[in-house]
Amino acid sequence: MAHIDDPETQRANLTFIKASMKEPLLSRDHEFDLAKRWRERGDEAALHELVRSYTRLVVATAARFRNYGLPMGDLVQEGNVGLMQAAARFEPDREVRFSTYAAWWIRSAMQDYILRNWSIVRTGTTAAQKALFFNLRRLRAKIEDSPSASALSPDGRRRIAEELNVDESDVESMEMRLAAADQSLNSPVAEGGDDEWQDFLSDQRPSPEDVVIGMRDGRMRSRWLAEALGELSPRERTIIAQRRLRDDGATLEELGRVLGVSKERVRQLEHRALMKLRASMIRRVEDCQDLLLEA
Repeated sequence: MAHIDDPETQRANLTFIKASMKEPLLSRDHEFDLAKRWRERGDEAALHELVRSYTRLVVATAARFRNYGLPMGDLVQEGNVGLMQAAARFEPDREVRFSTYAAWWIRSAMQDYILRNWSIVRTGTTAAQKALFFNLRRLRAKIEDSPSASALSPDGRRRIAEELNVDESDVESMEMRLAAADQSLNSPVAEGGDDEWQDFLSDQRPSPEDVVIGMRDGRMRSRWLAEALGELSPRERTIIAQRRLRDDGATLEELGRVLGVSKERVRQLEHRALMKLRASMIRRVEDCQDLLLEA
């Protein structure tokens, strides 16, 4: 569904469109001179004249994309951004008309805006998806005998996939995206009813009972670990604390320098300490599964 602007916005858009159409067309030589002055001397007056002369190109491109349900004024603004980007990057020495170069930047800016705002779900994140988004309706109307049908025929899906060099599964996926509009979770399930769609969403969070049990188990495991650490020698506790109980654990070499031993000796002490901790923790529980954290 196309967006309908309020009267004030419509008047502002119409004023801009009329002003754009009144701008004189540039000859190739004058366009080249303006681009050279801007690129080589930073002449802002030349830049403004060059850009104003091609705002009509922005308006024409925006009109092509107005059926995507977005405000015409926003499309024009995005196109103007693309036009400015084209002016900043244009190289007149390549002997290409500025309008030809700018058309790509204008179209790209508008397409990116449409993909960002057409749906709250990201659409067109790959080149194939982008091509499908902007060409699927056109190709469907071209090849299907009944374009009003609810879904593409298998043959139509195959022909579109071949035309755009994409997988048929991509065509089917994009077809479903374009057919399904965004819907608020607060909208009613049925007309006149009190139930909303969000009422049927399951809560994936742990129940209050699970939260309390998890807190109790966590405190219990912490107490067991503290008691097991108390059975280690001071040097073993230092190694475990520095190597296993820190996010940025110390290396064997670093601990070796601190303790005055080789890193191989630190590794041996760490292994022995871990075995002691394991044996100590097992003695404290009836079921070893109690030591494991639930996923």
